[in-house]
Amino acid sequence: MVSRSRPQLPHPRIGGAFDTPVRPGSGWPGDPATRRTAVAATPAEVTEMAASARSLKQLDAEVSVCRACPRLVQWREEAAAVKRKSYADQPYWGRPAPGFGSEQPRILVVGLAPAAHGANRTGRVFTGDRSGDFLFASLHRSGLANQATCTDSADGLQLNDIRVAAAVRCAPPENAPTPAERTACAPWLDAEWRLTGADVRVIVALGGFAWQVALALVRRNGGSVGTPAPKFGHGATATLTTPRGDVELLGCFHPSQQNTFTGRLTPAMMDDIFATARAMSA
Repeated sequence: MVSRSRPQLPHPRIGGAFDTPVRPGSGWPGDPATRRTAVAATPAEVTEMAASARSLKQLDAEVSVCRACPRLVQWREEAAAVKRKSYADQPYWGRPAPGFGSEQPRILVVGLAPAAHGANRTGRVFTGDRSGDFLFASLHRSGLANQATCTDSADGLQLNDIRVAAAVRCAPPENAPTPAERTACAPWLDAEWRLTGADVRVIVALGGFAWQVALALVRRNGGSVGTPAPKFGHGATATLTTPRGDVELLGCFHPSQQNTFTGRLTPAMMDDIFATARAMSA
């Protein structure tokens, strides 16, 4: 674990003084946890706590302090301590990133994992890096976000009828969580689905891994996906049967720089995805 003796630094918007990683209950904007929030230290405890969560507020708090995967804990805190040079004067969140957005979403967006110097720095999923810039700008153009920018956890961003979550909540080395880490984190997404799934009509999967995560999520929670299982593609759709009714799965290339800088994913292409998601969810 990273030493807490490192100097405190001000939040880039609200100032103050914060440790890196940020201590629960220390006043970081958007921090759902307190000093008394229960901490999952093993995958078994993740399973137990996720199953017993009774609200998104409780779930987000417990996600945000999870320490069940030692490799991910070490990596996220090391990245927070070393920092990127351009953020050397800022504290880093250095903790798991919970879901963000509506508590009763009709659209659920699923990504892979936080970025080491994006959500791992800001504390809000898909915030503070170019992937998030691309995503939230599209959500704004599509009428699903109140603003196009997503710089930090106190910037005023709000989502409308949509929630964004990562399949793995900690920033992983080389953006590649292990199969065991994916499995350990899955109960958090199951709980998020349980607490929001009555309203969700569309799942937007950002990339092929998120597509597989969405299929597994529906299967684990009493639904069916058909045989053969639907294949990922940009704009691909599949109707999934769940105990609460049919849900549409919609594929979208991930807004990584590898895709957006090469033109594989353009702003118009992503806007089309969210226009389709809105129509499907109406």
